[in-house]
Amino acid sequence: MSKRGENIYKRKDGRWEGRYIKEKNDKKIMYGYVYGKSYKEAKEKLSEAINSFKEEKIIREKNQENFEVIAEEWLNASKSRLKKSSVIKYGNIIKTYLIPKFKGKLIYKINCEDMSNFNAELLSCGGVEKKGLSSNTISSVFSVLKRIFEYAGKQRKIHMEDFECICIKQNFKPMRILTISEQEKLCEYLNNDLTPCNLGILMSMYLGLRIGEICALKWSDISLDEHIVSVNKTMQRLQTDEDDNVKTKIIITEPKSVSSNRKIPIPDNIYYILVNMKRCDNAFLLTGTENEYLEPRTMQNKFKAVLQICKIDDVNFHTLRHTFATRCVEVGFDIKSLSEILGHSNVNITLNKYVHPSMTLKQKNMNMLSNLLAVK
Repeated sequence: MSKRGENIYKRKDGRWEGRYIKEKNDKKIMYGYVYGKSYKEAKEKLSEAINSFKEEKIIREKNQENFEVIAEEWLNASKSRLKKSSVIKYGNIIKTYLIPKFKGKLIYKINCEDMSNFNAELLSCGGVEKKGLSSNTISSVFSVLKRIFEYAGKQRKIHMEDFECICIKQNFKPMRILTISEQEKLCEYLNNDLTPCNLGILMSMYLGLRIGEICALKWSDISLDEHIVSVNKTMQRLQTDEDDNVKTKIIITEPKSVSSNRKIPIPDNIYYILVNMKRCDNAFLLTGTENEYLEPRTMQNKFKAVLQICKIDDVNFHTLRHTFATRCVEVGFDIKSLSEILGHSNVNITLNKYVHPSMTLKQKNMNMLSNLLAVK
């Protein structure tokens, strides 16, 4: 029989057995066991086993507060409310930038000094080529980091330091748009060779469509009766872990945000072209067939080939969207309408990110003051 408060018993085979609780839940209790030839030996072994188990438990609990553990928890908890593309993007940021820096570190021990040093490292020598990352990429990294810290504080009740002191330097590059002469040259070429692909380039320039949106567009999304294009999906090539032999795959999903799901009126010059080139509803606009599509990377290459033919300096496909927005402002387009056509959540995004008045427009606006300021 065990002494009061002890779990030490003498077995039928003459040995002494000590036991302690290793795990306890609503359904069952799991025990650990030690054995000795005498009561004293069993008691000493039991005491050692209990102390060792407590130390291991403390280490395990601390390890559950390691940065990489909580980062994985946050990503898994967020999957149900994030688009697949966002899950992949955030996972890549964690794997590429955050884990190499903070693996094995207790999350509550990460302080402002760590963050400042990390910011400086990314800026000076981040990236595959160790040449430093852009401010936009660094902002994305710190955005994910902030969400992980917020999760640790709210869900795991871990006291986290305030990292609002971290300031990421923003480098704003001038946005490249096509000049009027470049746009005229491009339009002339596209109109003289109206393939389905060239029609897509033309539509992006006159409707402000993103490359993924034009690649996913089908004729069923175009209502010639209502003179409207419905943007309700986008095409992306994403990483996949479903097959070791296939690292990426094309998916067609909803647009990047709720506001990106929109209807755009078709301008007359594009409308008459669409009427003449109409295909079956299930056909992709860029191919004219149901079973074939052009992915964004291929569309980008075809666009660059057109630029070479037209002898226009190299730009990426997104320049067409910038050019569309800028031309709209130059002709006095209502900013609220433009913001909705571009699929922005508010007009400030349109004004600050996409609308870049040309020097010609600035000069014209300045000259409007001439009469007011004229010397008499």
